[in-house]
Amino acid sequence: MFNIAELERAAEVVHKVLPETPQIRWPLLCQRVEADVWVKQENHTPIGAFKIRGALFYISELQRKYPEVGGVIAATRGNFGQSVTFAGVVAGLRTVIVVPHGNGREQNAAMRGWGAEVVEFGQDFQDALERAEHLAKELRLHFIDSFSLVLVQGVAGYALELFRRVPNLDYVYVPIGMGSGICGTIAARNALGLKTRIIGVVSSGAPAYALSFQAGKPVSTPTVKTMADGMSCRVPNPVAVDIINRNVDHIVTIPDSEIIEAMRIYFSATHNVAEGAAAAPLAALLREQKIVRNKRVALIHSGSNIDSDIFASVLAG
Repeated sequence: MFNIAELERAAEVVHKVLPETPQIRWPLLCQRVEADVWVKQENHTPIGAFKIRGALFYISELQRKYPEVGGVIAATRGNFGQSVTFAGVVAGLRTVIVVPHGNGREQNAAMRGWGAEVVEFGQDFQDALERAEHLAKELRLHFIDSFSLVLVQGVAGYALELFRRVPNLDYVYVPIGMGSGICGTIAARNALGLKTRIIGVVSSGAPAYALSFQAGKPVSTPTVKTMADGMSCRVPNPVAVDIINRNVDHIVTIPDSEIIEAMRIYFSATHNVAEGAAAAPLAALLREQKIVRNKRVALIHSGSNIDSDIFASVLAG
């Protein structure tokens, strides 16, 4: 998808606003799975999630190519909306974010806090997405889809940091929402010419990308039902499906019960809050610990944005 020069150009744009995030070897995780386990802490960003990288680069490119643009709009369950809001407001643009009814109260509050106009519509992400596309025309705003190669180019910076700071990784486990994170990881690995195996992780309540991997083509689902908002996709992006299907080793499908247990383990072993999507790679690693024993493994901790009452109930069991 991209060569090193292209990825480094995007990283330079991102690093004007955002410093590198850490990759930490947590001993209690290592002991638990008998492997060398590193966590890429993308929760250590101003919005608590990796997606900020893609939005910063996307809006920088948008203004470079179309300096007359006055505003942007996007659909989200939370992290993508926060990222577009942060980057849009920093760039001086009107920012409208569409979320489904029942979206996380604290996510909505954070987006409004950063300066977004938040519109609630529909029952799930797909409903909100279709509404955002309609409003883009009505309000004359630039629509930012939650997957594009420009976003991937910006997001890939976290994987570039990881691969350079922690060489000789055998496996990397990455959650899949709409696909920008895992495609960015693939882009960095391929550009660096590494042999690291990339493993995708989805929720059993939102298995569209796993089904697409099995079928070799995009497969949608009629509904989604998962507490992991960052993975609640029912209509996969065909470009993302193609990239993932040609480049990942396999995809692990994890039920919410195992994701919730991984959230507890993350907190007890590292004292980092992990939202559902961020905990899913750890849940997959625990499922596959026989495969990774004595190997060097990385987990992408994609974000920490979960409402406090929900997280309290997770910790309380």
